[in-house]
Amino acid sequence: MKKSSLILLACISMYQANAQSTLYQNSIDKKFDDGLELFHKNQFSASKFHFEHLKSRLLADNQQVESEFYHAVSALKLDNPDGPSRLIDFTGRNPDHPMANEAGYVLGNYHFENRDYRSAITSFNRVNRGQVDDEQLADILFKTGYSFFQLKDYKNASSYFEQVKRMRSDYTPDAYYYSGYVAMETGNFDKAIADFREADKTRFYADKVPYMLSSLYYRQGYYAELIAYAGPIVETRGTLDRKEEIYLLLAEAYFEKRNFPEAARFYDAFSAARKGTMSRDQKYKAGVAQFEVTNYDKATNYFKEVALENDRLGQVSSYYLGHSYLKVNNPQFAVNSFSAAYKSDHDDRIKEEALFNYAKVSLERGVFQDAVMALDNYLDNYPRGSHVREVEELLSDALVNTNNYLRAIEHIEKLPRKSDRIKSAYQKVAYYQGITYYNDSKFNPAINYFTKSQSYPMDRELVHQADFWKGESYAAQNKLPEAIKAYEAVVSSARGSDPALVKTHYGLGYAYFNTQQYDKAERQFRSFVDKVNQNAERENYEDALVRLGDTYYVQKKQADAQSTYQRAIQERSRYSDYAHFRSGVVLNFQNRNAEAIRELNQVIERYANSNHLDDAIFQKAQINMEETRYNDAVEGFTRLINTRPNSPFIPYALEGRAVANYSLKNYDNTINDYKKILDTYPNSANADAALVGLQEALALQGRSGEFSQQLGKYRASNPDNKSLQNVEFEAAKNLFFSQSFKESIRAFEDYLRNYPTSAQSGEAKYFIGDAYLRLGDRDSALRTFYDLEKSATSVQKVRAIQKIGEIEFDRNNYQRAIPYLITSAKNARNKIEEYEAFRRLMSSYYETEKYDSANHYADRVISLGNVTAEATSLAKLLKAKSFKKKGDKTRSDDMLMELVNEARNAQGAEALYLLALSFHERGNFTQSNETIFDFSSPFGAYDYWYGRSFLLLADNYLKMGEKFQAKATLESVVERSANEEIKNEARKKLAAIN
Repeated sequence: MKKSSLILLACISMYQANAQSTLYQNSIDKKFDDGLELFHKNQFSASKFHFEHLKSRLLADNQQVESEFYHAVSALKLDNPDGPSRLIDFTGRNPDHPMANEAGYVLGNYHFENRDYRSAITSFNRVNRGQVDDEQLADILFKTGYSFFQLKDYKNASSYFEQVKRMRSDYTPDAYYYSGYVAMETGNFDKAIADFREADKTRFYADKVPYMLSSLYYRQGYYAELIAYAGPIVETRGTLDRKEEIYLLLAEAYFEKRNFPEAARFYDAFSAARKGTMSRDQKYKAGVAQFEVTNYDKATNYFKEVALENDRLGQVSSYYLGHSYLKVNNPQFAVNSFSAAYKSDHDDRIKEEALFNYAKVSLERGVFQDAVMALDNYLDNYPRGSHVREVEELLSDALVNTNNYLRAIEHIEKLPRKSDRIKSAYQKVAYYQGITYYNDSKFNPAINYFTKSQSYPMDRELVHQADFWKGESYAAQNKLPEAIKAYEAVVSSARGSDPALVKTHYGLGYAYFNTQQYDKAERQFRSFVDKVNQNAERENYEDALVRLGDTYYVQKKQADAQSTYQRAIQERSRYSDYAHFRSGVVLNFQNRNAEAIRELNQVIERYANSNHLDDAIFQKAQINMEETRYNDAVEGFTRLINTRPNSPFIPYALEGRAVANYSLKNYDNTINDYKKILDTYPNSANADAALVGLQEALALQGRSGEFSQQLGKYRASNPDNKSLQNVEFEAAKNLFFSQSFKESIRAFEDYLRNYPTSAQSGEAKYFIGDAYLRLGDRDSALRTFYDLEKSATSVQKVRAIQKIGEIEFDRNNYQRAIPYLITSAKNARNKIEEYEAFRRLMSSYYETEKYDSANHYADRVISLGNVTAEATSLAKLLKAKSFKKKGDKTRSDDMLMELVNEARNAQGAEALYLLALSFHERGNFTQSNETIFDFSSPFGAYDYWYGRSFLLLADNYLKMGEKFQAKATLESVVERSANEEIKNEARKKLAAIN
């Protein structure tokens, strides 16, 4: 029974339970719990649907409110547009419900997360803070404060952060951090420091706060505190926000404390990080720090960036930069830096010091022209400056060494009082200017400045040198009496050890020789030969030795002449061919004809290109005539006639051969040679003798009838001197020599019309061509000379060929000029004619790209010595260019370097530019610059090439990344160059840089 009852009760219980379960599964509660579960699983779309569905169901009051809350929140989470309004409506309808607080909190977080800070503040303010726990309260307060912070409402933000700071929550470090930030932004730096120090104690802000704190310490001038705080941190904390900027702040703090080693270390650390750039002021300080710790290379890297701007900081940086470059032994960069500093007007003290240092460094570098200008400026602008006494001493040194002698002379002449030191400087620079003019073949100005030099005879040796060069200048103009006077001034006052005296013996010897004062010439040449250093002046020594022999010869001192010529031969003189020839002539006079022929044979057999070959052949034939070796004589004269058709000896060789054939009874040959003289050379000195010889030979042959015809021709060619024909010819010549060239052309043309068969027609045509040339009518001149070239009159033909070569060369018709120049060279009778032919040949071959031939004739020019002041340098310059064209840059550079060292003229200036350009083209920019700086000083007078060198210097600087140096160099060129083309190019380059 009891068992049955128990079973029944169990069944009844199970039924009731099943009934209750079924009721729950179908109840509102189950629907509500399902929606809640979906909400907590963040399935907001489903939860919103559930709570939306429950709206139409009958719910308990509490469920109704909660259902509305979760529905609104689900809509909010889904970003439905009506989500915020639903929550606001919810709190409006249920202001006292606990979930109204939660709604405000949820809505505040929603707006906060969406950065709608104003709405977030409004929503958080709806929360009743008395009904939330401490954790949620800290969250609300911080986010409210942060929202005000984002809206830049720092006052309200600070009040909320202050509340959070007093709480112990996860937001407390954040509150300290942002409170510090607000204090920093509002200028309450000490409070900011205190708050940041608290935030710095937490791991999260340990990487963020150090930069903020360091910045505040620096801003407040708390350099010691900054160093004490940030110094250890940068060494111990591995990762820091804006660590490189902390380095910079540390560097600045150390700089302010004058701890330059640490400042330099942290400036370097900032630069090495490569995460930011310094301001110009910071770069300047970094430069100073590096300078103070003697890291001058690093200092220059900082200063040169700051110095690019023209302000006080730029001026001071330029000044420091100059000293830095001096410390690293880079005076050329230092000069430009000091130049930039003294050109800036922001700080007069720096300006004065920079100008003084610029002058000193320029003087030390040997750039004397720039030194003079700077020292002069210093005395003008700072008459009571601290360096006046030293500047005056330096100025006298600079004046002596400047290459702008004219400016130095002008400066000294303006000085009201001249110390002995200044007078000595004047003597030297006036002398140097005279030498410059002499080298440029400006002889009259040279004489003027040599005379100026002697106005202050402080150095007696220099007085003698000036007299010597005055003699040279007069001699170059063939003013021999004036030259002799100047030379004699040296001889009368100079002593035996004076170097001017030795050189004067040579010049005076020539002056006496050319005025036929042979006894005096003998003494001077002998003195020169005895005193001169043969190794130092070998060429002049060898020349003087053979001239000494000539003076003996013309004075009939045959033994002395012979021994002197033999001495030249034994010493292997470059004039050995001449010495052999002259020795042969002397031996002939001494009736030692066998020996004479041996000497002449030396010339004929060993010196095929000798200028004295014609003389030797002719002289040998003459000796054979004397020795009655007529066949040998005929052979010699024939060789001369056939191989040297333009030789002036041809009429005499024809006469000699005629006489020899007469002796050999070869009368027909004799007759032909005499006729040749009369027909071709009717005005030659031996024409009368040829006429007599012809008459005799024709008579022997029974052909006397022919003589009258030949006599008629001769009379036509040689009228009496009082004849009208001769008067007209001489009148035309007088017009030419009086430089009435147009009138002389008309006169010679009239003469040719009146006397078309005159023997002087060739000479008349030559005068016409030369007159056209002097009038600048090259076309007419050339036509005339070409016409004359076709004539048979040898002397005029040779002269015409010479002129054709010169004109075609001057008109750049190089290929056409070459054969005429070659002929001119072969027929040259002296060194000057040889030089003019060789000079044009080397240039013609260069212009036609035949560089081997160009070099060959350049060597021929060099072998002649200094026929003119610039002969050798022109030839070497062309050789250097030819080598470069052939790709032989080594030989080209070597030749250019030789020129730079030897030639203080325009060729030397061009050579320096080309050598520096060669290095530039190969990328050796530093070597190019060093070449310009080391060697440019002597070439300042040659504006164009000097200017081009410094334009190239600026290009090198740009290639090297030295923009400041390039700019300073170009500004200097614009300021100082006297060449407008160079200045314009410098301006263009400056514009491109700026």
